[in-house]
Amino acid sequence: MVGGSSRIPKCQEMLKAFFNGKELNHKVNPDEAVAWGATVQAAILLGLADDDDAGEIVLLDVTPLSLGTDIVGGEFSAIVARNSHIPI
Repeated sequence: MVGGSSRIPKCQEMLKAFFNGKELNHKVNPDEAVAWGATVQAAILLGLADDDDAGEIVLLDVTPLSLGTDIVGGEFSAIVARNSHIPI
C-alpha cells in the first residue's frame, strides 16, 4: 500500500491485524513509490521504455469497483465484476 492512506494510523493498525500482528515495513517512501510507478507507466505508454528498462511489465486497465444496478428489494446485481479488464 502506498500513498497518503499508508500514513493513516487506523489503516496501519488494520493492516497489522490482517497480517496477524506482523510489523509493517516503513522503509519505502510512499510518495516515491507512487511517483516511480507513474513514471514507469508513462514511459511504457509513450513508448520510451526499452525492453531492458521495462522488463516484463504489463499494464492493464481495470475497473476498481463492481459496476451494476439496483434490483427489486434494494439488492445490488453486479454486471461487471471488480478488477475486470477494460474494455469489457
